[in-house]
Amino acid sequence: MQTFSKPFTLQEPIPEEAIKRAVEVMRSGRLHRYNTLGDELSETSLLESEFAEYLGAKYCLACASGGYALHIALLAAGLQKGERVLSNAFTLSPVPGAINNAGGIPILVGSDPDYKIDINDLRIKARDGSKFLLLSHMRGHIPDMDEILSICTEHNITLIEDCAHTLGARWKGKASGTFGQVACFSTQTYKHLNSGEGGLLVTDDPDIIARAVLHSGSYMFYEKHPNMPGNEVFERHRLDTPNYSGRMDNLRAAILRVQMRGLDENCRRWNVLYTTVEQGLRKIDGISLPERPQYEEFVGSSIQFTLLGGLAANVSNFLRACTKRGVEIKWFGSDEPIGFTSRHESWHYLEDQQSLEKTNMVLDGLCDLRLPLTFDQDDCNQIVAVIAEAIAEITASRP
Repeated sequence: MQTFSKPFTLQEPIPEEAIKRAVEVMRSGRLHRYNTLGDELSETSLLESEFAEYLGAKYCLACASGGYALHIALLAAGLQKGERVLSNAFTLSPVPGAINNAGGIPILVGSDPDYKIDINDLRIKARDGSKFLLLSHMRGHIPDMDEILSICTEHNITLIEDCAHTLGARWKGKASGTFGQVACFSTQTYKHLNSGEGGLLVTDDPDIIARAVLHSGSYMFYEKHPNMPGNEVFERHRLDTPNYSGRMDNLRAAILRVQMRGLDENCRRWNVLYTTVEQGLRKIDGISLPERPQYEEFVGSSIQFTLLGGLAANVSNFLRACTKRGVEIKWFGSDEPIGFTSRHESWHYLEDQQSLEKTNMVLDGLCDLRLPLTFDQDDCNQIVAVIAEAIAEITASRP
């Protein structure tokens, strides 16, 4: 029996240079982002400038988490309590959670067989008067952004991108996170930058960034943020914007700044792993993989595939067969939330439980495999061999 022994949740260690800088920050005692001396820029402020430059955005705000960034992005973009927000049905629970936290009503849009938001369903639901689309590039799958922008323009919808899984990715050469009015990234441990928890909000809109900075808990220290709009913009909003206290600290920022330098190389390494697994899985009967669009430059830090026909009906047996061989596969078809994974029917707080039959057919057989950079190509080939053996086992046991 094929077996695999490496853990799927083990990340690469934080670079030594980042550890050294983090220790320096700790020895200074000045972990709070606004605890600076004179004209000194804090680690968090420097991270914001460097991240904005990397994306080609005007403004960046570092936050305590990606979910918090989504929450204040919606508010800073003008969401009012009770307004409807379109968003993917296939996503992780912090996305509808952020909408709910901001006072909005999530309106779920279906997913297509390639795991992206269903453009046709979006086109229909965009007619309902919703003013916002929180577009989740779930598991790194970028939809046709030309179509997305066309729909948003036609219906005067504000586009907010959830780029938790697409840092470093592009559509037609344009960076993910630079299409909408505002975008949010995550630096939680399993994302492309790792600070344990953390989030980054980017926008080119001076009013959105001013409100976001104030929401994050700047008090009246907004002048300590670099590359921000003038004080007159903050003056317009400072007395009307609640403080929700979700700043990033200097310790996490110091860790992230060093990692930024190796981001593009790490994206290349992830794609080597992805390609190795993809090529192997395409040789196995009963598995379907998404077709990546011509214009999508993705980052393959995970891979998704669908079990077809009778295999989908035996997905639980398949998962058990993989688990006993040491391969950890997540499944989006379960009725009950498991770990980080859940599907829309389990979000009972949603006011309108919408019928999404086509999406459910996609989710019923959808398997998800994390590809940490602690793996190499030999590991990927071994994982493919385990999956092939697991499928052979359950196929042989079927009447």
